[in-house]
Amino acid sequence: MKIICERQALLNAVNSVQHAVSGKSTLPSLEGVLLRASGNTLFLAGYDLDLGITTTIEAQVAEPGEIVLSAKLFGEIVRKLPDDRISLECDEKCGTIIKSGSTEFSIIGIAAAEYPEIPSVTDGAAFTLPQNTLRSMIRQTLFAVAQTDARPVHTGIQFEIEESSIRLVAVDGSRLAVRCEEIKSEECATFVVPGKTLSEVLKLLGDEDTPMSMAVGSRHVVMKIGGYAVISRLLDGEFLPYRKAIPQQISTTVRIRTRELMDAVERASLVINDRIKSPLICEFRDGRIQISCTTPLGSASDVISAEMEGNPEEMGFNSRFLLDALKNSETDEVKIELAGPLSPMKVLPPSGESFLFLVLPVRLKK
Repeated sequence: MKIICERQALLNAVNSVQHAVSGKSTLPSLEGVLLRASGNTLFLAGYDLDLGITTTIEAQVAEPGEIVLSAKLFGEIVRKLPDDRISLECDEKCGTIIKSGSTEFSIIGIAAAEYPEIPSVTDGAAFTLPQNTLRSMIRQTLFAVAQTDARPVHTGIQFEIEESSIRLVAVDGSRLAVRCEEIKSEECATFVVPGKTLSEVLKLLGDEDTPMSMAVGSRHVVMKIGGYAVISRLLDGEFLPYRKAIPQQISTTVRIRTRELMDAVERASLVINDRIKSPLICEFRDGRIQISCTTPLGSASDVISAEMEGNPEEMGFNSRFLLDALKNSETDEVKIELAGPLSPMKVLPPSGESFLFLVLPVRLKK
């Protein structure tokens, strides 16, 4: 293999595919980046058997070929090279010479034949979505993904695609996040994508309404975003029947400015730390919310006004879970619905149903 390419294009590509490279593996090839030169392009891939990221950049290919190079070493070399152009040459024994200006490196690679085959999806459901829409949907649900693998399926986000809508659902046992959007789709599918995959997808998605595409098979999903493809295995298992957890009978409705409530929660949380798990007490009464907390560090109390209808309630919450729900609402105002002191709090947009967050209360000691 013998090529010449632009340093910045190669650096951007290596930086992105590197996120899917295994940190430590019994297969040395999985700790590397696959490079494959043909025609006038250079294909790059990182793959750890669960997640893969691939891309293609322009290159002058004098001799086609392929090689696997250490992701960490190759990435550092490309980052430090002085010139705007790079030449890369590999021999039959995987010896690799990298030149840029007056700088030259000689490293040993791994034969591409040792690199595992990256899965593809040739059948199943396929649909497109604006990048900024998917970005918003992932961002507003990823916070509720389970961090422990007691039930591995809950370490991912469930996608529910119907003819006119797409819904993303995340749950971790203490909270639930649901995000909906209308789309035009002829396909129907339900599948669970690992949270790790979607964290990487989030880095590639833009703020524009440029379309991205998804193809979903029985075991894998492929997301094409700009010049990148993200390949991920799907999570198996039965996802929580979350609709049963959503309270239907509402006794109290509260409308509040999101920033005001967040600030009050943050102030009261100053007397809480990682070792002290005291609940934040929220009392909804007479057009105001009183927020208080008492711990061995001290006590805090705050009162903010709110529009309120229905019964007064006193409830306890994990302060971080409550803050996460408010931060990820991304609206100036939120509507809070309560169904009693032991039922989950519903956090909704002021109008419509684009998102729904549930925060489970903490039982208070009387």
